[in-house]
Amino acid sequence: MKTVWALLLVFGLPLLAMASEDRPKHHTVDGFQNLPITPTPPALGIGFYLRRVWSSFSLPDVPKEHYLTETEAIKQFEALAGNNTLTWIGQSTFLIRLEGKMILTDPFFSEYAGPYSMGPKRFVAPGISAENLPLIDVILISHNHYDHLDEALIEALPNKSDIQVFVPLGLKEFFTERGYSRIYELDWYESDFVNTLQITALPGVHYSGRGLSDKNKTLWCSWSIDSPAGRYFFLGDSAYSPVLFKEIGRYATTFDLAMLPIGTYGNRKYGVNNHTTPEEAISIGLDVNANNLLGMHWGTIEMSDEPPWEPPKRFRAAAQKADIPPERAWIMKIGETRILPSSGANPFRNE
Repeated sequence: MKTVWALLLVFGLPLLAMASEDRPKHHTVDGFQNLPITPTPPALGIGFYLRRVWSSFSLPDVPKEHYLTETEAIKQFEALAGNNTLTWIGQSTFLIRLEGKMILTDPFFSEYAGPYSMGPKRFVAPGISAENLPLIDVILISHNHYDHLDEALIEALPNKSDIQVFVPLGLKEFFTERGYSRIYELDWYESDFVNTLQITALPGVHYSGRGLSDKNKTLWCSWSIDSPAGRYFFLGDSAYSPVLFKEIGRYATTFDLAMLPIGTYGNRKYGVNNHTTPEEAISIGLDVNANNLLGMHWGTIEMSDEPPWEPPKRFRAAAQKADIPPERAWIMKIGETRILPSSGANPFRNE
């Protein structure tokens, strides 16, 4: 059952006040926008694109401690059967085993983050390959960028008629065209259920688009997964907003784990600000009242100019500066599985 906008107004969510024509303020006649409204980034010059092309031919050396072999990853995943677990596949892709359901977030398994074998090339294989995934019950999509929505994987998954897909506004058709039928297309602060799981679309500060003419035609979001075991926050991609994330913190009261992007901040040198720095990721974790913070969206493909192994170092340092114990600031290996922290979820404050 979807959370209705009228309920949001009753509880005074200032960022989602209706426009005068009864349209939410993040809806426009041409698509969607961030709230608070963010400035349009400058056009990226040829230097940026040449750098991205070069990065696909000059892949970094990957330290062995960054990943598990697939054999090791599968063995670890299977050894923790019976627990609620989280497995990092790479980038923002997680395999979450929760309350008997297999949840896949922002699937990216292809060699390139782009169409027709173009775009940044991954330099670490998926922790568990698409062929060795267990049957998926739920897919969560934060937005439609290629490193978060892998068309080849979506086409290839079996049991499409059984998979329940959660997407932000505008992305339902992408899945219906590929054989899926159980699709929940949600606006910010709308929810639906998968058995005992309540899945809620929450805001982020980002943008969407897969081509030259569809920028911001579909919505972007973060996700809350609310279960009897605990509540978990998946941010997808986002820039930082102290207003927005503190609002989410007031709305949700607390999270047991927040999955937060810590890479792709090197494009700030070009005047582009649509991804968090590791320090801003820590701030988001504190703003949303997360008990544990996990760094993601790094160490898989090169999409900006920061050194590839810098994000986790800065993330740990920022956590230490914020007096967050090391065991609460997670940096995982690709392919690694961990038991999800559990405290028992409390209902959302306004439901």
